[in-house]
Amino acid sequence: MYRWLGVLTTGVLLGVLTTSPSFAASQTGGISYYWQGTKTASGERFDKHAMTCAHPRLPFGTMVTVRGVTCRVNDRGPYIRGRILDVSLGVARKIGMIGAGVIHATVHW
Repeated sequence: MYRWLGVLTTGVLLGVLTTSPSFAASQTGGISYYWQGTKTASGERFDKHAMTCAHPRLPFGTMVTVRGVTCRVNDRGPYIRGRILDVSLGVARKIGMIGAGVIHATVHW
């Protein structure tokens, strides 16, 4: 019995070590920006020039990248179907979306 337990344990360990999960994730959809507000859902004071964003589910403090620009999740939203992220005005300027209002892009975290 102990021999089978050793084989089973070795097999499980090999399976765990050879199939490492990918911790990077991404999401594609509409991205909008916002520039008004006083307080974020995380309790921070809203700063339209900061490199921050709002996502419906990612934990506060998660760093996400949009078109090569990194920002930190500190708010909840967007609440419009098809949109996956609201970015602050500071992020919107960096990724060049001010004129567009809403862009379609992939967010990585």
